Amino acid sequence: MMKVLRTPDSRFPGLPDFPFAAHYHQVTPQLRLHYVDEGPRDAPPVLMLHGEPTWSYLYRHMIGPVADAGLRALAPDLIGFGKSDKPAARGDYSYSGQVAWIRHWMEALDLRDITLVCQDWGSLIGLRLAAESPDRFARILLSNGGLPTGTGAPPAFKIWRAFSRYSPWFPIGRIVQTGTRRTLSDAEVAAYDAPFPDSSYKAGPRAYPSLVPMEPGIPDVAENKRAWAVFEQWHKPFICCFSNGDPITRGGDAPFRQRVPGAKDQPGATLRGGHFIQEDDPQNFARLAIEACGHRGVQS
Repeated sequence: MMKVLRTPDSRFPGLPDFPFAAHYHQVTPQLRLHYVDEGPRDAPPVLMLHGEPTWSYLYRHMIGPVADAGLRALAPDLIGFGKSDKPAARGDYSYSGQVAWIRHWMEALDLRDITLVCQDWGSLIGLRLAAESPDRFARILLSNGGLPTGTGAPPAFKIWRAFSRYSPWFPIGRIVQTGTRRTLSDAEVAAYDAPFPDSSYKAGPRAYPSLVPMEPGIPDVAENKRAWAVFEQWHKPFICCFSNGDPITRGGDAPFRQRVPGAKDQPGATLRGGHFIQEDDPQNFARLAIEACGHRGVQS
């Protein structure tokens, strides 16, 4: 029987710039997923997927502008993160498992005409969802992420993976700060720490760096290759908007621009900041999403 932890609600009141109502969906009998859902429910959905080790709080400066533009802003917390439930063992987590959990939520809400906004692990999960259910997705905005197929890991990622495996100290908020150019306030750092009252809640953030299929022996290489085959025939808009200051994913947009027909037709954009571009350049990231949907800002 899987042991599941649930972060107490008392950890979350008063988070800076995060006034959004909580919504929940039961993805399995044991696991409850939290998500933000702002804007008109019948509007085209903009699905914002966070990565490791963040949560929907990462998108707090983008949710409002997207909803104010007349779009439906959706930002789920991956299982193991944020206000979602947290299996207590690292072995409870897998790449395909996380894809399945988010798919269950996406299909329960019957999301269609989706604009996918994704970064970091949000990219690994979101791109698989789009490849497996392409009829549900209208366009993709990819930043600082990818779809690796076992061809090797850059040195910066190997250091991060080793740290996540072996370091006795794993301070979530400070980790986010290392991937952000601007200085987070103490309250913002605390907000990233809020989902994890103690180390027993951190199995997900600890597990996922080792689950990125950078080398051939890691699971999901074959699944990602199948996803690439879909994207090599993808003619819908695929917008690469990587940052100019991320040592882990720098240059990662090139394969998409070369191999995805829908990316070749797009001008793309360079955002200014580090790995967690939602902290450094959220206004431009949100603007790109809004404009990709054919909107131009706040609707009267």
